[in-house]
Amino acid sequence: MNEIKKMMKNKDESKKYMRWLAKYTKPFLPSLIILTIVGMLCEVLATQLNIIGKQIIDKAGNGQSIVMLIVLFISIMLGNTVINIGVSLVSVVLGERFAFGIRRNVYDKILRSKWDAITKYHTGDLNTRLTSDADAIATGISGTIPSIIQLCFSLLYNFYILYRYDHFLAYVSLLIAPIAALASFILGRKLKKLQVKVQESEARYRSFFQESLSNILIIKAFGNEADSSEKLNYYRKDRLYWFLKKSRMSLAASSAINLCFQLGYIVAFSWGATQMYKGEITYGTLSLFLAMASRVQSPLLGLSQTIPKLVSILASAGRVIELQNLPDESYPGSELIKKDETTGEIVKHSDEIGVEVEHLSFSYNEDTIFEDTSLKINPGDFVAIVGESGIGKTTLIRLMMSFLSSNNGDINFFNQFGSEASTASSRHFISYVPQGNTLFSGTIASNVRMGRSDATDEEVIAALKASSAYEFVQKLPHGIETVIGERGHGISEGQAQRVALARALIRNAPFLVLDEATASLDEKTELKVLEGIRSLTPKPTCILITHRRSVLDYCDREIKIENKKIHDISLGDM
Repeated sequence: MNEIKKMMKNKDESKKYMRWLAKYTKPFLPSLIILTIVGMLCEVLATQLNIIGKQIIDKAGNGQSIVMLIVLFISIMLGNTVINIGVSLVSVVLGERFAFGIRRNVYDKILRSKWDAITKYHTGDLNTRLTSDADAIATGISGTIPSIIQLCFSLLYNFYILYRYDHFLAYVSLLIAPIAALASFILGRKLKKLQVKVQESEARYRSFFQESLSNILIIKAFGNEADSSEKLNYYRKDRLYWFLKKSRMSLAASSAINLCFQLGYIVAFSWGATQMYKGEITYGTLSLFLAMASRVQSPLLGLSQTIPKLVSILASAGRVIELQNLPDESYPGSELIKKDETTGEIVKHSDEIGVEVEHLSFSYNEDTIFEDTSLKINPGDFVAIVGESGIGKTTLIRLMMSFLSSNNGDINFFNQFGSEASTASSRHFISYVPQGNTLFSGTIASNVRMGRSDATDEEVIAALKASSAYEFVQKLPHGIETVIGERGHGISEGQAQRVALARALIRNAPFLVLDEATASLDEKTELKVLEGIRSLTPKPTCILITHRRSVLDYCDREIKIENKKIHDISLGDM
């Protein structure tokens, strides 16, 4: 909300906003111009139908032939209908393409942004901005803006036609314009605030849906079905409250404006009837007066009704622009990886990589996790990080991988080529297995290939064997092409963890991070996996976060985190 207020009050921010809209509109501008011109043509044809209708009535009253006029009337009516259908279809397709363009750009921006900045937003809120807000902007630009231009053209054109027949009636038809403009201005300011509230309540509503469905096992385990249903009802009421409040205001204002138009129609009817009584106009002219008075007033009504749509564009654009302002991660490239001088592609090599942490300090708000502490892991080391839950083990890994930024201190990776600070580029030589079930819906093979997209089936199978997963995978109905659900639904937790290990191993990275990656495995399988990792050639540097002290037999060193310090303990040569 603050971002939107700032944008609207600050001229520089407003210009930035307009440039942002222009950027997304530019690729679709030719299509929008064509649609607008065709829309104007439809308006001209619709007005001609009224004029031809007058001629039909007058000639029929005088006993003259009207066959050709009726044929012309029907032809224009059918042609106009076909054109309108075509315009509507093209407009829908254009709106969808427009929405996808915004959605794709914002999605890419989220992917490139700093992890700690993204996680401040609930995924349900991000989803709402990527869907509802993107759709509101796209529909507004592809539909509302051309509509405004067409309505302005319609107003001027129909006023001109009506003015040719009766000056007084043409001016009377415009009397409601100041009223409509004033109502639109007042309505626009209030509706903008309410639209933001509607979108925020929608985000909360979707967020609850997403969280509850993702954690349905917990809901069932603790018997919270009734509470969850009640919470859903609460969010529905909150959403409905703001939606109805916005709708009531919009409806009240629209009704008031519509009443003004009805009064204008009554004036046109009374004036025309009086003129016809005096014999100054024909019945056909009266019907034209009534039709044209409505055609002059309708664009004014339409323009006033576009205010809520413009408000939706502004409110939604502000929410999307807020995501566009997220800080980007730094990808300076890495000097620790050999690249082909011609293609720039990474060359596989056996050089190992180490990491050095110097005088590191980090805190979450007021909670200090590390305070002026240091650590050095040499290339090829196999180390275990142990400590109580919440002591900072995963935080240390996230700092190393540049998901988080330290308050003070340096983290540098090094090998025989040199040393460089940890950045997002460092992840090119790191394989990571995070805590929990992190599999995607899809095939076993597609999950493993997230580690390396160009891996062959043979390489996928080799990685599954290295993680002790292939034994159960080959027994599945379709082997590596077996489809699993979200978070590995269809296989056990231990099996899912082994597939995640295969995803990391297929990367063949010189630096391997396992964050409780074997917690769901039985001891025998866990030790088998660790033996396989230690026997890899080339040997990667491996950091293993664990609560099991039994794995220390496979490690060179133990790293303890206590009292906001990192303590290095040698376990002897293996």
